[in-house]
Amino acid sequence: MSITLAYDGTTLDISDRLDWTDEFEWSPVHQASAYSTTGALLIDVAVKQSGRPITLVGTDTKAWIERTDCITLQTWAALPGAEFVLTLRGITRNVIFDHAKGGFSARPIWKLLDGEITSDLVYLPTFRFLEI
Repeated sequence: MSITLAYDGTTLDISDRLDWTDEFEWSPVHQASAYSTTGALLIDVAVKQSGRPITLVGTDTKAWIERTDCITLQTWAALPGAEFVLTLRGITRNVIFDHAKGGFSARPIWKLLDGEITSDLVYLPTFRFLEI
């Protein structure tokens, strides 16, 4: 099952080998506490309605994507407030790029001279999304 990202009728297969690094670091429960002027502890608890971070990282020998896809993804990430459909682990999620944490980045697998860069050169991507 591959991981896909869709925008405005275009779907990119972004690999099935990305590591979801923060899958179990998020809690849907938000809790804030403070002391009142009498010294009593006040606790406010609620369920978050959105904002789950989803960080997908390509690691060595996994999740390589071609330069042409990197260019498309960089263009998509540069669209302020654009919403995307991410299909991950068979579940469809509405997401935006998390620009506060870098959004999208990719680094080449091999170090090449400038003249050796081609459209099929492969990169290790990192995606930082917020579920909305």
